Amino acid sequence: MAAVCDPIDDPELYLRAAEESGMKIRYVVDTHVHADHISGGRTLAEMTGARYVLHASCGAGYEFFPVGDGDNLDLGNVQVRVLHTPGHTPEHISLLVTDKTRGPEPWFLLSGHTLMVGDLGRTELASSAEQGARSLFETVKKLNSLPDYLEVLPGAYSGSVCGRSLSGKPMSTIGFERRFNKAFQIDDEDEFVRYMLQNIPTPPPDAATIRAINMGLQES
Repeated sequence: MAAVCDPIDDPELYLRAAEESGMKIRYVVDTHVHADHISGGRTLAEMTGARYVLHASCGAGYEFFPVGDGDNLDLGNVQVRVLHTPGHTPEHISLLVTDKTRGPEPWFLLSGHTLMVGDLGRTELASSAEQGARSLFETVKKLNSLPDYLEVLPGAYSGSVCGRSLSGKPMSTIGFERRFNKAFQIDDEDEFVRYMLQNIPTPPPDAATIRAINMGLQES
């Protein structure tokens, strides 16, 4: 059994990978309602019979499999624990993945557009920038409790408009980000908010429209 996280709009990529590996796609997960591209998640879920997973609070205009903080997605030897990690958007989730054939501890975190290599995700695409930043501060405290060795696989890196000082490196660890990611180090809430409200990048073109389409509230 397999899960696909934050798929792009070409389902054939995932259908081919599943066929070649002999896997059945059980879950298709969007970490959040995207504002920079049309998600292929619902289409892929419909084509495979998989459950389409979003946080329960997202307010989408279609049926989906709602999850909340601490819920578990069962993939046999692989267990995926849902962490509610709001800030980039209110409904954002991250996925903490454990492969029981490797060991009983989590192996990596799929952090979406929350914790990225070198920075944190912007906070104003689905709320006010300050409200998003205050939610993200609480999320950072949660992620800071994770072990140093945990690998971090974000949904964006350098070139994305979803963050500022993003590295071109596609993965990191909690420990490395704790030491060298300035935003991840700030432990005073007001200082954190001030930092996150500086140098906010230009928003993605048609962000509100794209987000509405991904929520099923507007036709593409």
